Amino acid sequence: MKIYALDQFDEAGLELVAQHADLIRCDDPGIARWREEADGLMVRLTPLRAEDFARARKLRAVCKQGVGVESIDLAAAMAHGITVCNTPGVNSEAVAEMALALGLCVGRRIAEMDRAVRAGGPVLRENFLGVESWGRVVGIVGMGNIGTKVARKWHGAFASELIAYDPYVPADYWPDIPHTRAASLEEMLPRVDLLTLHLPLTPESRGMIGESALALMKPSAILVNAARGGIVDEAALHTALVSGRLFGAGLDVFAVEPPGTANPLVNLPNVVCTPHAAGGTLDTQRNSSLAVARQLLDVLAGKEPWARVA
Repeated sequence: MKIYALDQFDEAGLELVAQHADLIRCDDPGIARWREEADGLMVRLTPLRAEDFARARKLRAVCKQGVGVESIDLAAAMAHGITVCNTPGVNSEAVAEMALALGLCVGRRIAEMDRAVRAGGPVLRENFLGVESWGRVVGIVGMGNIGTKVARKWHGAFASELIAYDPYVPADYWPDIPHTRAASLEEMLPRVDLLTLHLPLTPESRGMIGESALALMKPSAILVNAARGGIVDEAALHTALVSGRLFGAGLDVFAVEPPGTANPLVNLPNVVCTPHAAGGTLDTQRNSSLAVARQLLDVLAGKEPWARVA
């Protein structure tokens, strides 16, 4: 039985796989033969297309580290009888922490001050006045696992007034978290001091936060996106930030990643950027790698994975 790791993984998962199967790592010259030889695949970033599955005659299972599987042609995998699974929830705590950190960093202008100090010139503190978080209104779009953790953090740490929007969860959801449910995004946006996004990228959510949505928000409001880049219309966000119609934004995700300096948002002083790294902690890399390995070995042993997506 051969399992190919097409990307870099934490050693914990690789060692587990190696105990039960022949493991071919991504830095092995033999990695190019995966389409001819692989029984199972461990993937993080490598896209898998219909033509890949058509050639992979022995392939029985793919496990993707993380939640997003948009880089995998699920229909093609199913057509060839290949099981695909992912690792939802493993990095939820890390992503929730990053979302909170981005909001605080933008509000207190930490990155701006850090750059000014490092530049070596005089730093006038009155030029870097930020906004406090205590008791502010936080709007949460997406009431899933990560959104729930974010809600608890803002309410627990800052007594935030929470407004939640998620048309796909029951009305009695979050019974133990004090919050108000918004019937629509338009109802929520004018009220929030900070808007934080925690929903998947779908045809419905693509461009959800665009010109009209941003126009409803307070000029003092902050936007945090640690979900998927395509949810936010980046051109509209840039216009809002440059024109002073929004205080700032904390972005871990972009429409094109990595964004690079060609993305005008990266060059704005009131934007804090991280490279889709919200789930990137030592803890989550180890746990995610182990989750990939265990599910892959389960499928190849004839068992059902706990997070099957195709």
